Amino acid sequence: MSDIRLRQLVFAAHDPSGIDLVQEVLDLGSPFADPGVGDFGLINGVFALGDQFIEVVVPHRENTAAGRFLERSQGRGGYMAIFQSPDVHAVRRRADAANMRRVWNCDLPDIAASHIHPVDIGAAIVSIDTPTDPKSWRWGGPDWQRNTVPGAIEGCTIGARDPANLATRWSQLLSVEPDLESKICKMPLDHGEVGFVRDTHDHLKQFTLRINDPGRALTTAHRLQLPIENNMIQLLGVDIRLSDA
Repeated sequence: MSDIRLRQLVFAAHDPSGIDLVQEVLDLGSPFADPGVGDFGLINGVFALGDQFIEVVVPHRENTAAGRFLERSQGRGGYMAIFQSPDVHAVRRRADAANMRRVWNCDLPDIAASHIHPVDIGAAIVSIDTPTDPKSWRWGGPDWQRNTVPGAIEGCTIGARDPANLATRWSQLLSVEPDLESKICKMPLDHGEVGFVRDTHDHLKQFTLRINDPGRALTTAHRLQLPIENNMIQLLGVDIRLSDA
């Protein structure tokens, strides 16, 4: 079994109402506003789902990476996938050897992390994080265990012009053996997977979530007139596939 876990998925939104929208549709608890993202010209809301996390980032100044992403993508696709690894230093060495640029590095007493440039890894920013205590998560805020709701992130899906190539690239970075023989290329994880499907462009296409009441989420999405197809909700440009917690 892989020792890599998908710990957090990130939406980008044009304005703070996107934070409220995600909370309302998915029936999440109180979000944590991380003051640290101000260094990137952002505000955010981080929601705990079980011991995993859903984040919405919002640009609040000109010329931010998230703002450029929203302009370039026209609001389609997720912004970042954050993986928990037991050894961020080994991942950094693999990234450097593969000429994957690390655009941000953080080494704190309780967590170390690096962001990989989306052009080099493909589809989205990939963050690799190693908390000192594997059960902790600085980015969720000090009260995340009190604010969490039942559920989990089961995986995500990457749309790709060349799914096998992108699956291989992500898997090499994370030192995971990909499954390239199935109908959908997959990167297996600890209690989850990342799928890679053919699409017109590379992007973080779908979040697969287990929540307390998918029926309520669909009803809320209908009321808010969000796009729904095959029981998947399109939320801030990302397809959301839901199952019962």
